[in-house]
Amino acid sequence: MAAGSADRILLHRLESLQRAGVTHLIRRSPIDVCAVDEVSAGVEQETAPSNTDTKKTDHVPMIAGSTHSDQQGRLDVLQTTVAACTRCEELARTRTQTVFGAGNPNARLVFLGEAPGADEDRQGIPFVGRAGQLLTRIIEACTLSREDVYILNILKCRPPGNRNPLPEEAGHCREYLNAQLAIIEPEFIVCLGAVAAHNLLEMDAPIGRMRGKFYLYEGIRVLCTYHPAYLLRNPAAKPPVWEDMQLLMSEMGIELPGK
Repeated sequence: MAAGSADRILLHRLESLQRAGVTHLIRRSPIDVCAVDEVSAGVEQETAPSNTDTKKTDHVPMIAGSTHSDQQGRLDVLQTTVAACTRCEELARTRTQTVFGAGNPNARLVFLGEAPGADEDRQGIPFVGRAGQLLTRIIEACTLSREDVYILNILKCRPPGNRNPLPEEAGHCREYLNAQLAIIEPEFIVCLGAVAAHNLLEMDAPIGRMRGKFYLYEGIRVLCTYHPAYLLRNPAAKPPVWEDMQLLMSEMGIELPGK
C-alpha cells in the first residue's frame, strides 16, 4: 500500500475515534495471547517427576487444548493460579482468600475497581459490600445485571486495613489483570475511582478531570468515574456518575428508560 494511502486511512481512523469521544490513546505493546496462557494454573501441568531440577514459579506453559472461545474455562484455570499466588508476601499472609472476579466471561463491559474489602475477602466475590450493592444498583439502572458484565479489581487480595494498593503489589497482579482482559476481550472498561484509573492507564490526573471522556487501552474504550465507596461518603457525586453511565450506554447502543 502506498504511504499516502496509508496516511489517509490512519487520519480517517483517528477522526472516527475523535467523533466517537475518544480523547486519549494509551501507547502499549500488544498483549501476547499465548503469554496470557502461560499465567494459567499448573494444575493441568502435573506430570511424572523429572530427574531435571527446575525452579518453581507462578508461570507454566500454555495449556494444551485451550481455545480462544473457551473463555470461562481459561478464566477458571487462571483463577486457580491466582488462588495459590504468593507474590506479595504480606497480602498472601493476611488474606482469607483471593478475589478473582465475577460475571460474564464474554462481557462487552468490564468494571474495574482497586482491591477487595473485608466483605469481598470473606466471600471471595468482588463488590459485595455496601459499595458493591450501590454498584449493582448503578448497573441495574443501566438496564443491565451483574451477570451481563464482568467485575474485577487491580488487586486480587485485600490490603490490610483496606489501604490503597502499593505500586509493587499492583505490579505483581498486573499480569493476572492483563490475562483476564485478554481472555474476556471487552469492548468497554469502566475504571471505578482514581486507583483503578491510574493503574490501568498509568496516568495521575485527578479522577474528576479524567471522567466524562473515553480513553483507548489495547483497543478497549475506557471510561473513568468515581468509585461507589466515594459516592457513599459524597452523595453529591452521584449525578456526575449517572452522566458518565448515560454516556457509556449511548456509546454501547443501549437505550435507557426515559431517554
